[in-house]
Parts: sequence; C-alpha cells; structure tokens
Amino acid sequence: MQKAQSRGGFYCALRTYRGTVPPVPGHTLDDLRAANRRAVTSALGDMGPMSRADLVRATGLSATTISSLVADLIESGAVAETDDRARPHKGGSGRPPVLVALAVRPGQVAGIDIGHHHVRVAVADRAGTILAEDQTETDTDSHGERTLEQAFSLLERVVASTGGRVPDLVWAGLCVPGPIDRRSSRLDGGVLPGWRGMAPGVEMQERLGIPVAVDNDANLGAVAEHRQGAAEGASDLIYVKVASGLGAGLVLAGRLHRGATGIAGEVGHVPVRDDGLVCRCGARGCLETEVSALRLLEMLRPAYGDLDVTGLLALDAAADPGAQRVLNDAGHAIGRSLAGLCTVLNPDVVVIGGSLGASDSLVRGVQTAVEHFAQPDAAAAVDVRPGRLGHRAELVGAVALAIARAEQYPLRG
Repeated sequence: MQKAQSRGGFYCALRTYRGTVPPVPGHTLDDLRAANRRAVTSALGDMGPMSRADLVRATGLSATTISSLVADLIESGAVAETDDRARPHKGGSGRPPVLVALAVRPGQVAGIDIGHHHVRVAVADRAGTILAEDQTETDTDSHGERTLEQAFSLLERVVASTGGRVPDLVWAGLCVPGPIDRRSSRLDGGVLPGWRGMAPGVEMQERLGIPVAVDNDANLGAVAEHRQGAAEGASDLIYVKVASGLGAGLVLAGRLHRGATGIAGEVGHVPVRDDGLVCRCGARGCLETEVSALRLLEMLRPAYGDLDVTGLLALDAAADPGAQRVLNDAGHAIGRSLAGLCTVLNPDVVVIGGSLGASDSLVRGVQTAVEHFAQPDAAAAVDVRPGRLGHRAELVGAVALAIARAEQYPLRG
C-alpha cells in the first residue's frame, strides 16, 4: 500500500511539474526550481536576448514555468526586459514579443583567441563591450606551453591598460584551434602536435588564477556570428571556418551543439577521396586536404609564385580567372559535403567564416553545391552567406563564452 501511494505521489509530481525538469529522488522542489532558473540563465548566456516563447523552445520548459521563472529573475535583478522586440515566431503577424536578457553585472571578463598563427586577447564588460585588446603573430601549433605563456603575458598588459589586474577578472573564455575532448578537457594532439597531452583550459586557469572556459574556434565563431553577426536571430545554424584548417560549429534550436565527446562539426576530417593526401589528423583524403588555404596556395604556386591569403583574396576581388576557379572549386567541394548536413539538420543559415570566408567566389561555390546536392526542401530553406565578423569572430565568441559562464556560475560575480 505504501508503495502504491509513493508511486501515485511520483506521478502526481510529474503531472504537476509537466514541462519542467522531473524531480529527482532526494532533491526538493527548491532544487528543481533552482535547476530551472539555471536552464533559463544558461540559455540567455549562450544566446543573448530572447523572448519568453524562445526560452520555452530552447529549454523545453512549459510556458507557465518560463513565465514564472522570468518574473522571479526580473524581480531578483538577474534578468531584465529590453527595449528591443523580436520578430514573431516563424514570421507570423501580430505584436512582436518583448525580449529579456541577462542583467549587466559588475566585473570584467577576458577573451583569448589562439589561432594557428596568432594570439589575440581582449578585456570586456559583462555586456560584451570590448574595452581593450591586442594581438601578436606567432607559431602556435608546435609550442603549446610557450603559446599559453604568451597569451598570459599579453592579457596582463591589456588588463593593465584598463587600470585593472588579471586576478580581478570574473571569468576568461579561451579559444583553441582544435577539438576539445569533453571527457578529458584535452586537445587533440594529432591536429596540434605541440599540444599533445595538454588540457589548455586547466593550464590557462593555473596561470591566470581565475576560472577559464575553453572551446574550439569553429564553435566560438558560431556563437559570435549567431549572437551578433551574420546569423543573428537564426534558430539553426552551421558556421564553417575556412582557413588554414576547416571546421564547423553547429547551433541547433538556438543552442551550441558539441556532441558526445566534443568533436561535432569536424567536417574538415570527413574523407572525400580514397587516394587523397594524408591529413594532419592521420586519415587520408580528408576534405581539409583539398580546400585548406595552404592547399589552395600550393595549387596556384606554379602559375602565380609565392602567394599568401591576402594576395589570393586580392586576386579574387580583381576577378582573376585562375584564383576565382580555384576558390570556386573549393567552395563547391565544401558545399557538397555541407549539403548532406543541410539535409539532415535542416538549418536556416549557413555562414562561411575564416580567412577565406571573405571570398565571393568560394561562397558562391558553396551556395551552388548546396542548392544542387541538398534535398530540395532543405536547400530552399537554407541561406548561405559570408560571415560578418571576419577574423574577430573567435575573439568575440571567447568573450561571449566567458560572459555565459559568469552568469551560470556567479560565485565570483
């Protein structure tokens, strides 16, 4: 009899809190509500300002629960309604919904962008306004420890220029040019040989003395372009970074999708040729070996001599036939691989970023291939466009990551 009553109470709780996270044995309803509050602030931290209806879709909580939680968060000062209004869902008519956003709190954050050949750092306020930044050119792939030391020294100087100190920062976001294993927090050493065995977020945290969140460049580029770039307002996004490597970041239903181990979006390492070149990941014939900036420059060298990416883009802008052909072919190869993703994921936007994302010829090649090879309805739904933030996307994304973590875990805020 007692067992039946217990079961009845459990199902009653499920009915009462339908649309919320189900109660866990041993946890109180206060624990449940706190978890739901974190779900809302996490969504706002990841996505920026959202309507209440957007929060329902992003969190899976019920409309009634969201309405109650947002009211509580506004009353506590953690969330505020903005002066901006969103577009009606799916373009419908009617009054545009009011947006809510995380309230700006005191304290500054840092963004650190480590690329294959550069280190960029920035200090920003909790609203994401960058207060100061700097960068240096360096070979990062072969020198993990040295690169982290350079990033630390550069950040110290930038923070000092604002009159602050690194220990006073709330959080730091770290961008690295390779996939992070979510189970171990370590970087894939096959892609970056000088980082083998390193957990860059942990090691940077030891240097800075503040919490550090880490993610790869494509993921953070996706976050930046989604929050304030070419895909602002999109629900489902594929961001493709085309530079010395090739990677993608996926935003699905408004949330960054990292996958089970953190390597979701590694389109550059999808095999496209059985007899292709050996890739730096150890496989043969990966897409990256066909379309990376280094590969395209190598293809053009017999006719054009030594070129760099800047020169290649200048030739493309000047309508040079050879440069346009190579870039368009590369875009077509990328688009053919993306077509399958578009058919499976049905995104509304594909953003082409990275240094080669500025090439009109490459973007047109992607557009043409997606239109041709994706399932017709998926192809009709997706808009392929160049990125808006250019080389700053990853730095902006690192700052956004730090702000999101500061709101989710406000112990230092």
